[in-house]
Amino acid sequence: MPTVNAAVDAYIAKSAPFAQPILTHLREVMHEAAPELEEVMKWSRPFFMYRGVILGNLSAFKEHCSFGLWGAEIAEILRADGVASSEGMGTFGRIASMADLPPRRKLVGYVKQAAMMIAGGTRTKSMPSRPRVAKAAVEVPEALVAALKKNKAAAKHFEALSPSCRREYSEWIADAKREETRDKRVATALEWIAEGKSRNWKYEKG
Repeated sequence: MPTVNAAVDAYIAKSAPFAQPILTHLREVMHEAAPELEEVMKWSRPFFMYRGVILGNLSAFKEHCSFGLWGAEIAEILRADGVASSEGMGTFGRIASMADLPPRRKLVGYVKQAAMMIAGGTRTKSMPSRPRVAKAAVEVPEALVAALKKNKAAAKHFEALSPSCRREYSEWIADAKREETRDKRVATALEWIAEGKSRNWKYEKG
């Protein structure tokens, strides 16, 4: 017998009458294809975990259900087979009846493939890591560069500031619309920088 979660039972029982047989069918498909999976509730809907990684999930709405198999690899297979849909939250689009789903044998096969990708190490995380985007280097305005060259103490403190603090000063000066405003900001910045203060030191908690 598959290991079921009472919270998932309750979720299905509270769903609209049309949705209950669809959700029950999909739940059975998941257990048939991957007997080792674990049922959990995430974001108020049923999820199926396989070896610690999200394998798929179910959702029920007023007029349709959704069923998602997670992973870019299985998604590519489903698109190639013409069964993936961008309508709705899940992989198979808006499911209003059993007729909107592939045959049970096909579904079991897809779930098995998705599980094998986890078991084989192709998928090791529920969600892919987002690549870190490096921030552009701080571009110090020429007016501030020139002023710092004439003030060694301020220049030393400026180099010791964090990149974010240097960016705040640089953007504040660069945003000046008039030359007069820019020069005033440079003079003020030099004074504060020489004292080791950040651009927004007045608002920082002491």
